[in-house]
Amino acid sequence: MDSESLHAVLDVRERGEFNECQISGATSLPRSQIDFRIAQLVPNHKVPIVVYDEGGERALLGAKTLTEVGYEQVSILDGGLAAWQREDRSTVSGVNVPSKAFGEKVHHERSIPEITAEELNELQQLSDDLVILDVRTPEEYRRFCIPGGVNVPGGDLLLWVEELKRKTNATIVVNCAGRTRSIIGTATLRRLGLTNIRALKNGTMGWVLAGLGLERDPARTAPSAPLGSRAQAISLARRLAAEEDITWISPPQVSSALARINERVTYLVDVRSAREYESGHVPGSLSIPGGQAVQRADDFIAVRKARIIFISNEAARAVMTAYWYRQMGFSNVSVLQGGLVAWSESGAMLATGALCNEPLRFEAAKRAAHYVDARSLARTLHDSSALILDVGTSVDFETTHVAGAKWISRGWIDVKLTELFPDRNQTIVLTCPDGQQSTLAAQTLTEIGYTHVSVLDGGVQAWSGAGLPTNHGLDACLVRPNDVVLSPSIRGTKEDMQRYLEWELKLGR
Repeated sequence: MDSESLHAVLDVRERGEFNECQISGATSLPRSQIDFRIAQLVPNHKVPIVVYDEGGERALLGAKTLTEVGYEQVSILDGGLAAWQREDRSTVSGVNVPSKAFGEKVHHERSIPEITAEELNELQQLSDDLVILDVRTPEEYRRFCIPGGVNVPGGDLLLWVEELKRKTNATIVVNCAGRTRSIIGTATLRRLGLTNIRALKNGTMGWVLAGLGLERDPARTAPSAPLGSRAQAISLARRLAAEEDITWISPPQVSSALARINERVTYLVDVRSAREYESGHVPGSLSIPGGQAVQRADDFIAVRKARIIFISNEAARAVMTAYWYRQMGFSNVSVLQGGLVAWSESGAMLATGALCNEPLRFEAAKRAAHYVDARSLARTLHDSSALILDVGTSVDFETTHVAGAKWISRGWIDVKLTELFPDRNQTIVLTCPDGQQSTLAAQTLTEIGYTHVSVLDGGVQAWSGAGLPTNHGLDACLVRPNDVVLSPSIRGTKEDMQRYLEWELKLGR
């Protein structure tokens, strides 16, 4: 990990376990997500991979999966996290620690000006010359926002600079849920020449902690930046690239890099919105809107010394993201010159639609699976002792699940089920929201000797669509439901929010 060699260190425990303690510099890839995410995380099968867990069975099983899907140099950390800690090596807690620690560093080193929730609330009563830019994702914004806030995702701020420069007398406030994206968004606008910018201290969580009310389900959609401001963004980006010595890469060079996939690791990162990406993108590129690319770098870039090429329509937003990655310490960063416009003009093909997310090994698992449709299952359950296991996320299970189902993470199923239900002749029906995780789980259970395993065809979606009875809640979990880590801003008490903000602040010390 101290070397310049290409490598990936993968933590195959549940996301909640990773949140509690992890090896510094590792990437979270729970076992249940390996088939879904490994091809994007480590696109070269020759790259050395080290997997670890707490020192139990899951690392071995995760390594087995990686080998089965073609990775050639897979190792297991001997003794896992426990052995690492016994040697007093570096660990951290939390998710997206590198990006959040970087945000606190930017806050300190650039003296980012802030406004408290109380000050903003007072300003709202006194002044009409106020702009509140919410830089979270559209999905987050649609849940709630600061009253009057306008959604401009962090990666799009560059497109608004010239428009915001016209608001010379306005106070412009940038907010997110907590601290990091507010800080980076404010720093972005200041780097591009704006001075009347403030970060909302502690974001929406700070607003709630101040006893102020959020606007729920705002009807406003993210506006498009004015055409004149978008056009000026290209000039701004070119100037920034020149000042910061950001490397350009031509369309033919990108094609060449893709052709040498087995010689090195290259990530193509499209920083536009998901909708723009689906309308046309470079084949093989990942859709990671710019604000999320900075906020969650460790979730997407598992091979730390890899080459990263950023892409946007005409390169403006890609330059801004590349700038921040350079600031974060990623050394091999470049931008597709001319963006998607130049790519198309070069005669290269575009792909459309969302990135195909069919998991590896799925077709083989599907061929081997025994499926049962929702209504047939409903008829047989009355006279059956079948065990219904939901292997989707705990959040999905909590929202809705087949009545009578129990929840277990697919990352634990072959480790725990033999202890909980040792009878290999037990009738088991597997479900999940759409049938993908349950199909893979069926293959796993068959491999370890269970003889009567079925999959609910179409998953819980098909069951609900047929009008069959569902339950909700987490009262039927076979393992701890710690597979998902939600922001305290979404589901947390004020005490949770306070602890989270204190954790973020400590990252900068």
